[in-house]
Amino acid sequence: MKMHLRLALVPAIAAFAAACGGGGSSAPPAPPPVVQPPPTTVAPPPGPSRAELAYASKFASRATFGLPYPQIEEIAEQGAEAWLEQQFEMPVTESKPVADKLKGRRAAGQFNDLDGVDLIFQFWRFAWWHTTMTAEDVVRQRVGFALSEIFVVSNIDMLNDEPWALTNYYDTLLHGAFGNFRDLLRDVALHPSMGIYLSHVNNRKADPASNTFPDENFAREVMQLFTIGLYELNIDGSLRLDANGAPIPTYDNHDIAEFAKVFTGLSYGGKDARFGKRKAWFLAPMQMFEEHHEPGEKQLLGGVTLAAGQTGMEDVEAALDNLFEHPNVGPFIGRQLIQRLVTSNPSSAYVERVARAFNGDDTGVRGDMRAVLRAILLDPEATQPREPSTFGKLREPALRLVALARQFKANSDDGTFYNAGHRLNYYTGQHPLASPSVFNFFLPNHSPPGLIADAGLVGPEFQITTPTTIIGAVNMIDVGVFRENQLFDVPEPFAKANLNLTAYRPLANDVDDLLERLDLVMTQGEMHADTRAAVRAALVGIDDPLTRVRQAIYLIAMSPDYTVES
Repeated sequence: MKMHLRLALVPAIAAFAAACGGGGSSAPPAPPPVVQPPPTTVAPPPGPSRAELAYASKFASRATFGLPYPQIEEIAEQGAEAWLEQQFEMPVTESKPVADKLKGRRAAGQFNDLDGVDLIFQFWRFAWWHTTMTAEDVVRQRVGFALSEIFVVSNIDMLNDEPWALTNYYDTLLHGAFGNFRDLLRDVALHPSMGIYLSHVNNRKADPASNTFPDENFAREVMQLFTIGLYELNIDGSLRLDANGAPIPTYDNHDIAEFAKVFTGLSYGGKDARFGKRKAWFLAPMQMFEEHHEPGEKQLLGGVTLAAGQTGMEDVEAALDNLFEHPNVGPFIGRQLIQRLVTSNPSSAYVERVARAFNGDDTGVRGDMRAVLRAILLDPEATQPREPSTFGKLREPALRLVALARQFKANSDDGTFYNAGHRLNYYTGQHPLASPSVFNFFLPNHSPPGLIADAGLVGPEFQITTPTTIIGAVNMIDVGVFRENQLFDVPEPFAKANLNLTAYRPLANDVDDLLERLDLVMTQGEMHADTRAAVRAALVGIDDPLTRVRQAIYLIAMSPDYTVES
Protein backbone atom coordinates (compact mmCIF):
# COMPACT_ATOMS: atom_id res chain seq x y z
CA MET A 1 0.00 0.00 0.00
CA LYS A 2 2.81 2.43 0.85
CA MET A 3 4.39 1.89 -2.59
CA HIS A 4 1.14 2.74 -4.36
CA LEU A 5 0.78 5.98 -2.42
CA ARG A 6 4.37 6.93 -3.19
CA LEU A 7 3.88 6.44 -6.97
CA ALA A 8 0.64 8.42 -7.00
CA LEU A 9 2.40 11.45 -5.48
CA VAL A 10 5.16 11.64 -8.16
CA PRO A 11 3.19 13.77 -10.80
CA ALA A 12 1.99 16.26 -8.17
CA ILE A 13 5.51 16.76 -6.87
CA ALA A 14 6.82 17.39 -10.43
CA ALA A 15 4.10 20.00 -11.19
CA PHE A 16 4.82 21.80 -7.95
CA ALA A 17 8.54 21.95 -8.84
CA ALA A 18 7.74 23.44 -12.31
CA ALA A 19 5.49 26.11 -10.83
CA CYS A 20 8.23 27.18 -8.48
CA GLY A 21 10.88 27.64 -11.18
CA GLY A 22 11.73 31.54 -11.05
CA GLY A 23 13.44 34.13 -13.33
CA GLY A 24 10.44 34.64 -15.65
CA SER A 25 11.95 32.34 -18.21
CA SER A 26 10.10 29.33 -19.23
CA ALA A 27 11.28 26.25 -17.48
CA PRO A 28 12.14 23.17 -19.45
CA PRO A 29 9.45 20.60 -19.50
CA ALA A 30 9.53 18.28 -16.55
CA PRO A 31 10.83 14.85 -17.36
CA PRO A 32 8.33 12.09 -17.18
CA PRO A 33 8.22 10.49 -13.76
CA VAL A 34 10.28 7.40 -13.32
CA VAL A 35 8.10 4.69 -12.02
CA GLN A 36 10.03 2.03 -10.17
CA PRO A 37 8.62 -1.42 -10.46
CA PRO A 38 7.65 -2.97 -7.18
CA PRO A 39 10.43 -5.10 -5.71
CA THR A 40 10.28 -8.76 -6.42
CA THR A 41 9.20 -10.66 -3.35
CA VAL A 42 11.37 -13.71 -2.78
CA ALA A 43 9.60 -16.40 -0.86
CA PRO A 44 11.62 -17.70 2.10
CA PRO A 45 12.91 -21.23 1.63
CA PRO A 46 10.51 -23.79 3.00
CA GLY A 47 11.35 -25.08 6.47
CA PRO A 48 11.80 -28.74 7.32
CA SER A 49 8.78 -30.92 6.74
CA ARG A 50 7.02 -32.63 9.60
CA ALA A 51 8.58 -35.92 8.58
CA GLU A 52 12.05 -34.35 8.63
CA LEU A 53 11.41 -32.84 12.05
CA ALA A 54 10.10 -36.14 13.39
CA TYR A 55 13.20 -37.97 12.14
CA ALA A 56 15.49 -35.29 13.59
CA SER A 57 13.72 -35.61 16.93
CA LYS A 58 14.09 -39.37 16.88
CA PHE A 59 17.76 -39.07 16.02
CA ALA A 60 18.25 -36.57 18.86
CA SER A 61 16.51 -38.85 21.36
CA ARG A 62 19.05 -41.57 20.58
CA ALA A 63 22.24 -39.63 19.99
CA THR A 64 21.80 -37.12 22.84
CA PHE A 65 20.13 -36.76 26.23
CA GLY A 66 17.39 -34.77 24.49
CA LEU A 67 17.22 -31.47 22.61
CA PRO A 68 14.79 -28.53 22.53
CA TYR A 69 12.81 -27.74 19.42
CA PRO A 70 15.24 -25.19 17.88
CA GLN A 71 18.07 -27.71 17.95
CA ILE A 72 15.83 -30.39 16.50
CA GLU A 73 15.15 -27.96 13.67
CA GLU A 74 18.91 -27.57 13.18
CA ILE A 75 19.34 -31.31 12.73
CA ALA A 76 16.42 -31.41 10.30
CA GLU A 77 17.89 -28.56 8.24
CA GLN A 78 21.49 -29.77 8.31
CA GLY A 79 20.87 -33.49 8.04
CA ALA A 80 21.66 -36.03 10.75
CA GLU A 81 24.82 -37.31 9.09
CA ALA A 82 26.41 -33.86 8.69
CA TRP A 83 25.32 -32.84 12.18
CA LEU A 84 26.88 -36.00 13.64
CA GLU A 85 30.19 -35.31 11.91
CA GLN A 86 30.13 -31.81 13.37
CA GLN A 87 29.62 -33.28 16.82
CA PHE A 88 32.59 -35.62 16.34
CA GLU A 89 34.87 -32.60 15.96
CA MET A 90 33.74 -30.80 19.10
CA PRO A 91 36.20 -30.62 22.01
CA VAL A 92 35.52 -32.65 25.13
CA THR A 93 33.54 -30.93 27.87
CA GLU A 94 34.98 -32.42 31.06
CA SER A 95 33.34 -32.59 34.47
CA LYS A 96 36.53 -32.29 36.54
CA PRO A 97 36.77 -28.48 36.13
CA VAL A 98 33.32 -28.21 37.72
CA ALA A 99 34.47 -30.19 40.77
CA ASP A 100 37.65 -28.10 40.94
CA LYS A 101 35.63 -24.88 40.89
CA LEU A 102 33.35 -26.14 43.64
CA LYS A 103 36.31 -27.05 45.78
CA GLY A 104 37.75 -23.57 45.28
CA ARG A 105 34.46 -21.93 46.24
CA ARG A 106 34.21 -24.09 49.34
CA ALA A 107 37.77 -23.25 50.36
CA ALA A 108 36.98 -19.54 49.89
CA GLY A 109 34.04 -19.85 52.28
CA GLN A 110 31.39 -19.17 49.63
CA PHE A 111 29.21 -21.95 51.02
CA ASN A 112 29.11 -24.15 54.09
CA ASP A 113 28.43 -27.82 54.59
CA LEU A 114 24.92 -28.70 55.72
CA ASP A 115 23.88 -30.49 58.89
CA GLY A 116 27.29 -32.06 59.31
CA VAL A 117 27.26 -33.45 55.75
CA ASP A 118 30.44 -32.65 53.87
CA LEU A 119 29.26 -31.35 50.51
CA ILE A 120 32.52 -32.40 48.89
CA PHE A 121 31.04 -35.90 48.74
CA GLN A 122 28.40 -34.51 46.37
CA PHE A 123 30.78 -32.68 44.05
CA TRP A 124 31.03 -35.53 41.58
CA ARG A 125 27.23 -35.54 41.24
CA PHE A 126 27.10 -31.76 40.91
CA ALA A 127 29.79 -31.99 38.24
CA TRP A 128 27.99 -34.75 36.31
CA TRP A 129 24.66 -32.92 36.21
CA HIS A 130 26.08 -29.52 35.39
CA THR A 131 28.21 -30.90 32.55
CA THR A 132 25.38 -33.03 31.19
CA MET A 133 23.03 -30.04 31.20
CA THR A 134 25.38 -27.46 29.69
CA ALA A 135 27.83 -29.26 27.38
CA GLU A 136 27.60 -28.60 23.65
CA ASP A 137 29.26 -31.91 22.70
CA VAL A 138 25.90 -33.54 23.30
CA VAL A 139 26.59 -36.78 21.43
CA ARG A 140 29.84 -37.41 23.30
CA GLN A 141 28.06 -36.85 26.61
CA ARG A 142 25.34 -39.35 25.71
CA VAL A 143 27.82 -41.97 24.50
CA GLY A 144 29.88 -41.45 27.65
CA PHE A 145 26.83 -42.31 29.73
CA ALA A 146 26.23 -45.43 27.63
CA LEU A 147 29.85 -46.48 28.19
CA SER A 148 29.45 -45.90 31.94
CA GLU A 149 26.80 -48.61 31.92
CA ILE A 150 29.21 -51.06 30.28
CA PHE A 151 32.51 -50.14 31.97
CA VAL A 152 30.83 -49.84 35.35
CA VAL A 153 32.28 -48.25 38.45
CA SER A 154 30.05 -47.03 41.27
CA ASN A 155 30.07 -44.57 44.15
CA ILE A 156 30.80 -47.05 46.87
CA ASP A 157 33.38 -46.80 49.65
CA MET A 158 36.39 -44.72 48.68
CA LEU A 159 35.00 -43.69 45.29
CA ASN A 160 32.26 -41.73 47.02
CA ASP A 161 34.69 -39.92 49.29
CA GLU A 162 36.75 -38.24 46.57
CA PRO A 163 35.01 -36.08 43.95
CA TRP A 164 37.87 -36.57 41.49
CA ALA A 165 37.54 -40.35 41.47
CA LEU A 166 34.29 -40.50 39.51
CA THR A 167 34.62 -37.18 37.67
CA ASN A 168 38.01 -38.14 36.28
CA TYR A 169 36.85 -41.65 35.43
CA TYR A 170 33.81 -40.30 33.62
CA ASP A 171 35.98 -37.82 31.75
CA THR A 172 38.12 -40.78 30.68
CA LEU A 173 35.03 -42.37 29.13
CA LEU A 174 34.18 -39.09 27.40
CA HIS A 175 37.64 -38.88 25.87
CA GLY A 176 37.38 -42.47 24.69
CA ALA A 177 33.88 -42.14 23.27
CA PHE A 178 35.11 -40.96 19.85
CA GLY A 179 38.55 -42.58 19.90
CA ASN A 180 39.66 -46.17 19.49
CA PHE A 181 38.26 -48.95 21.63
CA ARG A 182 41.74 -50.33 22.30
CA ASP A 183 42.82 -47.04 23.83
CA LEU A 184 39.60 -46.84 25.82
CA LEU A 185 40.14 -50.37 27.14
CA ARG A 186 43.64 -49.49 28.28
CA ASP A 187 42.50 -46.27 29.94
CA VAL A 188 39.75 -48.11 31.80
CA ALA A 189 42.07 -50.94 32.89
CA LEU A 190 44.65 -48.49 34.26
CA HIS A 191 42.27 -46.01 35.84
CA PRO A 192 42.61 -45.97 39.62
CA SER A 193 38.82 -45.80 40.08
CA MET A 194 38.49 -49.09 38.23
CA GLY A 195 41.50 -50.38 40.18
CA ILE A 196 39.69 -49.66 43.43
CA TYR A 197 36.29 -50.87 42.26
CA LEU A 198 37.52 -54.21 40.88
CA SER A 199 40.43 -54.50 43.31
CA HIS A 200 43.44 -54.73 41.02
CA VAL A 201 45.10 -51.64 42.45
CA ASN A 202 47.90 -52.92 44.71
CA ASN A 203 47.28 -56.42 43.37
CA ARG A 204 50.45 -58.37 44.16
CA LYS A 205 52.20 -61.43 42.82
CA ALA A 206 51.62 -64.80 44.46
CA ASP A 207 53.23 -65.59 47.79
CA PRO A 208 52.82 -69.35 48.29
CA ALA A 209 54.43 -69.15 51.71
CA SER A 210 51.56 -67.02 52.99
CA ASN A 211 49.02 -68.73 50.70
CA THR A 212 48.14 -65.51 48.86
CA PHE A 213 47.52 -65.27 45.13
CA PRO A 214 46.65 -62.49 42.67
CA ASP A 215 43.16 -61.05 42.94
CA GLU A 216 41.00 -62.34 40.06
CA ASN A 217 38.20 -59.78 40.14
CA PHE A 218 39.27 -57.49 37.30
CA ALA A 219 40.67 -60.38 35.27
CA ARG A 220 37.21 -61.97 35.25
CA GLU A 221 35.17 -58.84 34.53
CA VAL A 222 37.45 -57.47 31.82
CA MET A 223 36.53 -60.59 29.87
CA GLN A 224 32.95 -61.18 30.93
CA LEU A 225 31.70 -57.59 30.82
CA PHE A 226 34.17 -55.30 29.05
CA THR A 227 35.27 -57.23 25.97
CA ILE A 228 34.20 -60.75 24.98
CA GLY A 229 31.36 -62.04 27.17
CA LEU A 230 30.76 -65.54 28.41
CA TYR A 231 30.27 -67.40 25.13
CA GLU A 232 31.75 -67.34 21.66
CA LEU A 233 29.70 -65.37 19.15
CA ASN A 234 29.21 -65.26 15.44
CA ILE A 235 29.71 -61.85 13.88
CA ASP A 236 25.94 -61.22 14.00
CA GLY A 237 25.90 -61.74 17.77
CA SER A 238 24.36 -65.21 17.69
CA LEU A 239 25.92 -67.96 19.79
CA ARG A 240 28.46 -70.31 18.30
CA LEU A 241 27.57 -73.90 19.20
CA ASP A 242 29.66 -77.00 19.62
CA ALA A 243 28.92 -80.41 18.05
CA ASN A 244 26.34 -81.07 20.76
CA GLY A 245 24.53 -77.80 20.18
CA ALA A 246 25.85 -76.20 23.38
CA PRO A 247 27.33 -72.68 23.65
CA ILE A 248 31.13 -72.53 23.67
CA PRO A 249 32.64 -70.70 26.68
CA THR A 250 35.10 -67.95 25.83
CA TYR A 251 37.26 -68.60 28.89
CA ASP A 252 37.55 -70.81 31.98
CA ASN A 253 38.94 -70.53 35.50
CA HIS A 254 42.47 -71.20 34.29
CA ASP A 255 42.23 -68.25 31.91
CA ILE A 256 41.01 -66.01 34.76
CA ALA A 257 43.97 -67.05 36.90
CA GLU A 258 46.42 -66.36 34.08
CA PHE A 259 44.98 -62.92 33.36
CA ALA A 260 45.04 -62.16 37.09
CA LYS A 261 48.81 -62.65 37.00
CA VAL A 262 49.03 -60.03 34.27
CA PHE A 263 47.26 -57.37 36.35
CA THR A 264 49.67 -57.47 39.27
CA GLY A 265 52.10 -54.75 40.32
CA LEU A 266 49.79 -51.84 39.47
CA SER A 267 49.39 -49.03 41.99
CA TYR A 268 48.68 -45.32 42.09
CA GLY A 269 50.53 -43.07 39.66
CA GLY A 270 51.09 -39.34 39.61
CA LYS A 271 54.02 -37.46 41.07
CA ASP A 272 52.23 -36.74 44.36
CA ALA A 273 50.45 -40.04 44.82
CA ARG A 274 53.15 -41.64 46.95
CA PHE A 275 53.23 -38.66 49.32
CA GLY A 276 49.69 -39.04 50.56
CA LYS A 277 48.04 -36.48 48.28
CA ARG A 278 44.88 -38.45 47.60
CA LYS A 279 43.61 -36.24 44.76
CA ALA A 280 46.66 -37.29 42.72
CA TRP A 281 45.60 -40.92 43.05
CA PHE A 282 42.76 -40.36 40.63
CA LEU A 283 44.33 -37.97 38.13
CA ALA A 284 46.93 -40.28 36.59
CA PRO A 285 46.80 -43.86 35.30
CA MET A 286 48.05 -46.57 37.61
CA GLN A 287 51.73 -47.34 37.16
CA MET A 288 53.65 -50.61 37.32
CA PHE A 289 55.87 -51.54 40.26
CA GLU A 290 57.91 -54.42 38.92
CA GLU A 291 58.81 -55.91 42.28
CA HIS A 292 55.15 -56.74 42.84
CA HIS A 293 54.41 -58.05 39.33
CA GLU A 294 53.97 -61.77 38.79
CA PRO A 295 57.00 -63.09 36.87
CA GLY A 296 57.07 -66.03 34.49
CA GLU A 297 55.02 -67.16 31.52
CA LYS A 298 51.34 -66.43 31.24
CA GLN A 299 48.84 -68.25 29.03
CA LEU A 300 46.26 -66.06 27.33
CA LEU A 301 43.31 -66.79 25.05
CA GLY A 302 43.73 -68.53 21.73
CA GLY A 303 46.94 -70.27 22.75
CA VAL A 304 48.90 -67.02 23.12
CA THR A 305 51.81 -67.24 25.57
CA LEU A 306 53.50 -64.28 27.20
CA ALA A 307 57.18 -65.05 27.58
CA ALA A 308 58.89 -64.86 30.93
CA GLY A 309 61.09 -61.86 31.45
CA GLN A 310 58.79 -59.21 30.01
CA THR A 311 58.11 -56.07 32.00
CA GLY A 312 54.80 -55.73 33.76
CA MET A 313 53.47 -53.18 31.32
CA GLU A 314 54.53 -55.34 28.38
CA ASP A 315 52.39 -58.08 29.88
CA VAL A 316 49.45 -55.70 30.37
CA GLU A 317 49.62 -54.32 26.84
CA ALA A 318 49.87 -57.82 25.34
CA ALA A 319 46.89 -59.02 27.37
CA LEU A 320 44.78 -56.08 26.29
CA ASP A 321 45.78 -56.73 22.67
CA ASN A 322 44.77 -60.36 23.14
CA LEU A 323 41.30 -59.32 24.25
CA PHE A 324 40.92 -56.49 21.73
CA GLU A 325 41.68 -58.80 18.80
CA HIS A 326 39.16 -61.43 19.91
CA PRO A 327 36.37 -61.79 17.31
CA ASN A 328 33.72 -61.47 20.02
CA VAL A 329 34.42 -57.83 20.83
CA GLY A 330 32.67 -56.29 17.82
CA PRO A 331 29.32 -58.08 18.22
CA PHE A 332 29.47 -58.13 22.04
CA ILE A 333 30.16 -54.43 22.57
CA GLY A 334 28.28 -53.37 19.43
CA ARG A 335 25.05 -55.01 20.55
CA GLN A 336 25.22 -53.37 23.97
CA LEU A 337 25.79 -49.93 22.48
CA ILE A 338 22.84 -50.46 20.14
CA GLN A 339 20.76 -51.38 23.19
CA ARG A 340 21.85 -48.31 25.12
CA LEU A 341 21.24 -45.90 22.23
CA VAL A 342 18.60 -47.30 19.86
CA THR A 343 16.75 -50.56 20.56
CA SER A 344 16.76 -53.43 23.01
CA ASN A 345 16.31 -56.08 20.32
CA PRO A 346 18.45 -55.29 17.27
CA SER A 347 18.25 -57.77 14.42
CA SER A 348 21.21 -60.03 13.79
CA ALA A 349 21.85 -58.12 10.55
CA TYR A 350 22.01 -54.83 12.47
CA VAL A 351 24.48 -56.30 14.97
CA GLU A 352 26.60 -57.68 12.13
CA ARG A 353 26.78 -54.32 10.36
CA VAL A 354 27.93 -52.65 13.58
CA ALA A 355 30.41 -55.46 14.30
CA ARG A 356 31.89 -55.10 10.83
CA ALA A 357 32.26 -51.38 11.44
CA PHE A 358 34.11 -52.22 14.66
CA ASN A 359 36.31 -54.67 12.78
CA GLY A 360 37.21 -51.95 10.28
CA ASP A 361 35.87 -53.77 7.23
CA ASP A 362 35.44 -50.46 5.39
CA THR A 363 37.95 -48.21 7.15
CA GLY A 364 40.76 -50.67 7.79
CA VAL A 365 40.91 -49.48 11.42
CA ARG A 366 39.74 -51.91 14.08
CA GLY A 367 37.97 -50.39 17.06
CA ASP A 368 37.22 -46.95 15.55
CA MET A 369 34.43 -45.69 17.82
CA ARG A 370 33.29 -43.05 15.34
CA ALA A 371 32.75 -45.73 12.70
CA VAL A 372 30.84 -47.80 15.27
CA LEU A 373 28.61 -44.87 16.23
CA ARG A 374 27.90 -43.99 12.60
CA ALA A 375 26.91 -47.61 12.03
CA ILE A 376 24.61 -47.59 15.07
CA LEU A 377 22.91 -44.22 14.64
CA LEU A 378 22.66 -44.14 10.84
CA ASP A 379 21.83 -47.78 10.19
CA PRO A 380 18.73 -48.40 8.03
CA GLU A 381 17.17 -50.22 10.97
CA ALA A 382 17.43 -47.01 12.98
CA THR A 383 16.45 -44.58 10.21
CA GLN A 384 13.61 -46.36 8.43
CA PRO A 385 10.17 -47.41 9.71
CA ARG A 386 10.31 -50.38 12.04
CA GLU A 387 7.92 -52.92 13.47
CA PRO A 388 6.76 -51.23 16.69
CA SER A 389 6.04 -54.50 18.49
CA THR A 390 9.71 -55.49 18.46
CA PHE A 391 11.66 -52.24 18.05
CA GLY A 392 12.59 -49.60 20.63
CA LYS A 393 13.57 -49.49 24.26
CA LEU A 394 12.32 -48.37 27.64
CA ARG A 395 13.70 -44.98 28.66
CA GLU A 396 15.46 -45.53 31.99
CA PRO A 397 14.54 -43.13 34.83
CA ALA A 398 17.74 -41.05 34.77
CA LEU A 399 17.32 -40.45 31.05
CA ARG A 400 13.70 -39.41 31.50
CA LEU A 401 14.66 -36.68 33.95
CA VAL A 402 17.62 -35.42 31.91
CA ALA A 403 15.57 -35.49 28.70
CA LEU A 404 12.81 -33.34 30.20
CA ALA A 405 15.33 -30.85 31.53
CA ARG A 406 17.13 -30.54 28.20
CA GLN A 407 14.05 -30.65 25.95
CA PHE A 408 12.56 -27.72 27.84
CA LYS A 409 15.80 -25.76 28.25
CA ALA A 410 15.93 -25.82 32.04
CA ASN A 411 17.58 -22.76 33.49
CA SER A 412 18.72 -21.36 36.80
CA ASP A 413 19.57 -17.89 38.04
CA ASP A 414 23.31 -18.41 37.73
CA GLY A 415 23.40 -21.04 34.97
CA THR A 416 24.50 -23.89 37.25
CA PHE A 417 22.85 -27.28 37.71
CA TYR A 418 24.18 -28.77 40.92
CA ASN A 419 21.80 -31.66 41.37
CA ALA A 420 22.55 -33.95 44.32
CA GLY A 421 20.29 -36.57 42.76
CA HIS A 422 18.87 -37.88 46.03
CA ARG A 423 15.29 -37.52 44.80
CA LEU A 424 16.04 -39.45 41.62
CA ASN A 425 17.72 -42.16 43.70
CA TYR A 426 14.82 -42.29 46.16
CA TYR A 427 12.02 -42.36 43.60
CA THR A 428 13.57 -44.67 40.99
CA GLY A 429 16.50 -46.52 42.56
CA GLN A 430 18.85 -45.15 39.89
CA HIS A 431 21.48 -42.47 39.56
CA PRO A 432 24.39 -42.23 37.10
CA LEU A 433 27.57 -43.92 38.39
CA ALA A 434 25.70 -45.41 41.34
CA SER A 435 24.74 -48.92 40.27
CA PRO A 436 24.53 -51.64 42.94
CA SER A 437 27.18 -53.80 41.27
CA VAL A 438 29.54 -54.09 38.31
CA PHE A 439 26.61 -55.62 36.41
CA ASN A 440 24.95 -52.19 36.13
CA PHE A 441 21.35 -51.53 37.07
CA PHE A 442 20.11 -54.07 34.53
CA LEU A 443 21.50 -56.89 32.43
CA PRO A 444 21.53 -56.71 28.62
CA ASN A 445 19.65 -60.00 28.35
CA HIS A 446 17.00 -59.35 30.99
CA SER A 447 13.60 -60.50 29.74
CA PRO A 448 10.64 -59.42 31.89
CA PRO A 449 7.89 -62.03 32.25
CA GLY A 450 4.80 -61.52 30.16
CA LEU A 451 4.43 -60.34 26.58
CA ILE A 452 8.10 -59.48 26.12
CA ALA A 453 9.41 -62.81 27.37
CA ASP A 454 6.68 -64.72 25.52
CA ALA A 455 7.83 -63.06 22.29
CA GLY A 456 11.43 -64.13 22.94
CA LEU A 457 12.55 -60.52 23.40
CA VAL A 458 14.57 -58.70 26.05
CA GLY A 459 13.91 -55.44 27.89
CA PRO A 460 16.94 -54.60 30.03
CA GLU A 461 15.54 -51.46 31.63
CA PHE A 462 12.50 -53.37 32.89
CA GLN A 463 14.79 -54.96 35.48
CA ILE A 464 14.51 -51.76 37.54
CA THR A 465 10.88 -51.14 36.58
CA THR A 466 8.62 -52.12 39.46
CA PRO A 467 5.28 -50.80 40.75
CA THR A 468 7.27 -48.72 43.25
CA THR A 469 9.67 -47.17 40.71
CA ILE A 470 6.87 -46.55 38.19
CA ILE A 471 4.96 -44.50 40.76
CA GLY A 472 8.21 -42.92 41.91
CA ALA A 473 9.10 -41.79 38.39
CA VAL A 474 5.65 -40.21 37.95
CA ASN A 475 6.02 -38.41 41.28
CA MET A 476 9.47 -37.20 40.26
CA ILE A 477 8.07 -35.77 37.02
CA ASP A 478 5.18 -34.17 38.91
CA VAL A 479 7.57 -32.39 41.26
CA GLY A 480 9.81 -31.23 38.43
CA VAL A 481 7.01 -29.95 36.19
CA PHE A 482 4.60 -28.33 38.65
CA ARG A 483 6.71 -27.12 41.57
CA GLU A 484 8.97 -24.13 41.20
CA ASN A 485 12.62 -24.73 42.08
CA GLN A 486 12.07 -28.46 42.42
CA LEU A 487 13.20 -29.82 39.07
CA PHE A 488 16.47 -30.97 40.64
CA ASP A 489 17.45 -31.74 44.20
CA VAL A 490 19.70 -28.71 44.67
CA PRO A 491 20.98 -27.89 48.18
CA GLU A 492 21.43 -24.39 49.50
CA PRO A 493 23.01 -22.02 48.62
CA PHE A 494 23.14 -23.13 44.99
CA ALA A 495 20.70 -21.83 42.37
CA LYS A 496 17.55 -23.84 41.75
CA ALA A 497 16.57 -25.07 38.30
CA ASN A 498 13.24 -24.88 36.48
CA LEU A 499 11.87 -25.82 33.10
CA ASN A 500 11.85 -22.88 30.70
CA LEU A 501 8.38 -22.86 29.15
CA THR A 502 8.43 -19.36 27.66
CA ALA A 503 8.31 -20.60 24.06
CA TYR A 504 5.26 -22.77 24.79
CA ARG A 505 2.95 -20.19 26.31
CA PRO A 506 1.84 -18.72 22.95
CA LEU A 507 1.24 -22.23 21.61
CA ALA A 508 -1.02 -22.98 24.55
CA ASN A 509 -3.70 -20.71 23.09
CA ASP A 510 -4.49 -23.54 20.68
CA VAL A 511 -4.49 -27.00 22.24
CA ASP A 512 -3.80 -28.71 18.92
CA ASP A 513 -0.82 -26.46 18.16
CA LEU A 514 0.59 -27.19 21.61
CA LEU A 515 0.16 -30.94 21.23
CA GLU A 516 1.73 -30.90 17.78
CA ARG A 517 4.85 -29.17 19.08
CA LEU A 518 5.09 -31.43 22.15
CA ASP A 519 4.62 -34.46 19.93
CA LEU A 520 7.62 -33.45 17.82
CA VAL A 521 9.80 -32.67 20.84
CA MET A 522 8.80 -35.44 23.24
CA THR A 523 7.42 -38.35 21.22
CA GLN A 524 9.23 -37.86 17.92
CA GLY A 525 6.04 -37.20 15.99
CA GLU A 526 4.62 -40.62 16.85
CA MET A 527 2.16 -39.86 19.61
CA HIS A 528 -0.62 -42.41 19.45
CA ALA A 529 -4.05 -41.06 18.54
CA ASP A 530 -5.51 -42.37 21.80
CA THR A 531 -2.82 -40.60 23.82
CA ARG A 532 -3.37 -37.36 21.94
CA ALA A 533 -7.14 -37.57 22.47
CA ALA A 534 -6.77 -38.27 26.19
CA VAL A 535 -4.31 -35.43 26.74
CA ARG A 536 -6.41 -33.05 24.64
CA ALA A 537 -9.51 -33.83 26.68
CA ALA A 538 -7.60 -32.98 29.86
CA LEU A 539 -6.33 -29.66 28.48
CA VAL A 540 -9.40 -28.06 26.93
CA GLY A 541 -10.85 -27.21 30.34
CA ILE A 542 -7.71 -25.40 31.50
CA ASP A 543 -7.70 -21.66 30.87
CA ASP A 544 -4.34 -20.56 32.21
CA PRO A 545 -1.76 -21.04 29.39
CA LEU A 546 1.16 -21.96 31.67
CA THR A 547 -0.89 -24.47 33.62
CA ARG A 548 -2.07 -25.95 30.33
CA VAL A 549 1.55 -26.36 29.16
CA ARG A 550 2.64 -27.96 32.42
CA GLN A 551 -0.29 -30.36 32.43
CA ALA A 552 0.40 -31.37 28.83
CA ILE A 553 4.09 -32.06 29.52
CA TYR A 554 3.24 -34.02 32.65
CA LEU A 555 0.65 -36.22 30.96
CA ILE A 556 2.84 -36.93 27.93
CA ALA A 557 5.92 -37.59 30.06
CA MET A 558 4.19 -40.38 31.95
CA SER A 559 2.58 -41.90 28.85
CA PRO A 560 3.89 -45.06 27.14
CA ASP A 561 4.59 -42.93 24.05
CA TYR A 562 7.30 -41.04 25.93
CA THR A 563 8.47 -43.76 28.28
CA VAL A 564 9.16 -46.17 25.41
CA GLU A 565 11.44 -44.81 22.69
CA SER A 566 10.53 -46.36 19.36
